[in-house]
Amino acid sequence: MDGNQTEGVKEFVLAGFSQSSSVESGLFVIFLFFYISTWVGNVLIMVTVASNNYLNTSPMYFLLGNLSFLDLCYSTVTTPKLLADFLDHKKLIPYDQCIAQLFFLHFVGAAEMFLLTVMAYDRYMAICHPLHYTSVMSRRLCCVLVTASWMGGFVHSTVQTILTIRLPFCGPNRVDNFFCDVPPIIRLACADTFVIELLMVSNSGLISTSSFVVLVTSYTTILVRIRSKEGRRKALSTCASHLMVVTLFFGPCIFIYARPFSTFSVDKMVSVLYNVITPMLNPLIYTLRNKEVKSAMWKLWGRCGLWKK
Repeated sequence: MDGNQTEGVKEFVLAGFSQSSSVESGLFVIFLFFYISTWVGNVLIMVTVASNNYLNTSPMYFLLGNLSFLDLCYSTVTTPKLLADFLDHKKLIPYDQCIAQLFFLHFVGAAEMFLLTVMAYDRYMAICHPLHYTSVMSRRLCCVLVTASWMGGFVHSTVQTILTIRLPFCGPNRVDNFFCDVPPIIRLACADTFVIELLMVSNSGLISTSSFVVLVTSYTTILVRIRSKEGRRKALSTCASHLMVVTLFFGPCIFIYARPFSTFSVDKMVSVLYNVITPMLNPLIYTLRNKEVKSAMWKLWGRCGLWKK
């Protein structure tokens, strides 16, 4: 099977959330607020980290700045099209744009999974090996690990995309979601997709599940190796924000990708959680629980004349 067989389908129809224009208008306002909040929060973190000498030289905050950038990219892959579709009853997306959306969704999503794993390793070194932390987690190594996260995401996404575009699509063309993703697209193929589904589930499911296990094991090891109650309390406070981000991001991804491509009624809401809500909540989770970031933000606002003591 080759890509020429996709000529039967020139565009897909996204199901969206509702057929009611009044409901969709209300959802447009809500999701626009989510998207603006995502941009404001993540850009604020990136600017704060870049403008503060201490945060900019700290491996933890360097990685946090990169996570914020990934959150912006991840949200932007799907949300602008979703907002436009709230105002467009047809909700059409050309085949090429659909495949591009699918590619970048998995590219950025997998890169974020790998980066969260890197951040867990960073916390392990900082808490369990503090004397060697600065020498091991150098800026050079951090840049290498961030680059490796992006490359891992690219390889993963390329595999997913190639497997998808090799399938023939001759109708129907209605995607049962508000964006193009592998599971709903695969269900529209005019061919037996059992083997392809197994390959994709083993690919996406293995990455998300194994990364989640590594992350939980890492944070558990940190807490077990610290004997004192005070030290454990501080470690738990430091890692709590990471654990919340990991749970919010990996939980829905495992639910969607680590199972056969069957449809559940809650799939759309789960997709909203990791595509729209989590990128918006990440800045709040990290800033509300982190005194250093909050202090740096107040100083930044003070320099900009937005806040005076």
